[in-house]
Amino acid sequence: MSDEWKAPEKAESSDDKSWKLLEKTLLASVQEQRRARRWGIFFKLLTFVWLIAMLALFSPLMDMEKSATRGANYTALIEVRGVIADKESASADNIVSSLRAAFEDPKVKGVILRINSPGGSPVQSGYVYDEIRRLRGLHPDIKLYAVISDLGASGAYYIASAADQIYADKASLVGSIGVTAAGYGFVGAMEKLGVERRTYTSGEHKSFLDPFQPQKADETQFWQGVLDTTHRQFIASVKQGRGDRLKDKDHPELFSGLVWSGEQALPLGLIDGLGSASSVARDVIGEKELVDFTVEESPFDRFSKRLGASVAEKLAFYMGFQGPSLR
Repeated sequence: MSDEWKAPEKAESSDDKSWKLLEKTLLASVQEQRRARRWGIFFKLLTFVWLIAMLALFSPLMDMEKSATRGANYTALIEVRGVIADKESASADNIVSSLRAAFEDPKVKGVILRINSPGGSPVQSGYVYDEIRRLRGLHPDIKLYAVISDLGASGAYYIASAADQIYADKASLVGSIGVTAAGYGFVGAMEKLGVERRTYTSGEHKSFLDPFQPQKADETQFWQGVLDTTHRQFIASVKQGRGDRLKDKDHPELFSGLVWSGEQALPLGLIDGLGSASSVARDVIGEKELVDFTVEESPFDRFSKRLGASVAEKLAFYMGFQGPSLR
């Protein structure tokens, strides 16, 4: 009897060993896959670091090679592309850094701001405007020319008006000397949905731009005064920069926010001539070689800045606020 009962125990012991062997095999396979993934990630990171290191190593050499092939003198080119705003490629910091580098280069015989922008922040535009005038005062022998390609409007024209001269194509869009601020009103929609807005503030007008509350006449008048003040500052800067070249400073539509083609802007005195960056370098400055002084950010910096700006923009949108804008 005892022998008959021992056989099943042996069978169970054999099955247990088989399962344990299978379990160990599976665990070993999983661990091997994890190990392979870790090494894969490690080598990918190592390759990325190596590429970055090579780029950092050879970039100065490439710059040195470019410098060696440059002529004795040249024209500095600075691009102003896109919206003029903090954290953008056309931010005041980037443009001003480019301007300072160009004016301090002893080989630069003239500076061209090539503009293709709808405008943007009045603060950023004003900062660049003031810096252009300061640098022109420090370096009177170096002329700065604004050249408008497709669009030089609002804040972009604000910047251009500080230049010694402005050029554009006959079909360029020029002007838009005005200020705008926009938002949304959701009061009616909330009433239809039966949603109640509850706002707690410690100041009487702290929430005057809240899109979920009705507008008040006195607050609307106040906000219009802010925009009118900014507009007067814009007009004063353009008149100061352009001076007597503005043919009719009292033109009823000159500062109304309208835009003109380059051909129309010329007789109004908004620009000084028709031309491109290359033609101005060749025919006006006398140094046809263009050297790009535009500050270029790394892809990582652009991504991180755009991410932060996007979050702030979305937050402002949901709050219904958009500050004054020269565009």
